[in-house]
Amino acid sequence: MRTVVPGPCPTCNTNIEYLYTTENIPYFSDILIISAICPSCGYKFVDTQMLKHGEPVRYVYRTAKEEDLAVRVMRSMSAAIEIPELGVRIDPGPTCQGFVSNIEGVLDRIVQAIGSAIIDGNAEERENARLLLEKIAKVKCGELPVTIILEDPTGNSAIVSERAEKSTYTVEPEPYG
Repeated sequence: MRTVVPGPCPTCNTNIEYLYTTENIPYFSDILIISAICPSCGYKFVDTQMLKHGEPVRYVYRTAKEEDLAVRVMRSMSAAIEIPELGVRIDPGPTCQGFVSNIEGVLDRIVQAIGSAIIDGNAEERENARLLLEKIAKVKCGELPVTIILEDPTGNSAIVSERAEKSTYTVEPEPYG
């Protein structure tokens, strides 16, 4: 199903179209993809939501070869992604967007984020960014196996592979400060 809903751009208030699309992921569930692009200011919004609400879920997937980078990753706005071998953890924040991609696409998003450290960082940050980019290149060539950990307190994310280890976990309450 596909529905278009007009509404204001949250950045410049131009009237834009929000596209709501439902898709079925075999052996998983129906998902809702919400997207919008503002032609005036370039604002982009993409989110994916499962059309079911579940328990907190953790997926662990270990890459072994280059072909593993094609494994589908569905991340909701509430999910965290960690790759311990790279020292990378991506926590959800106020501008976090959901996506449907694959492991290579997750790595590409990390590469894109590293770009700002190279441009804006000091010498140590630039060197760390360069080393991380080298590691990511090795992962993409299948030379460096990594572990992808996806945690979602709403149960609305997944790594879609028979080799992905799925478990539930307890969400710790936020401390009041």
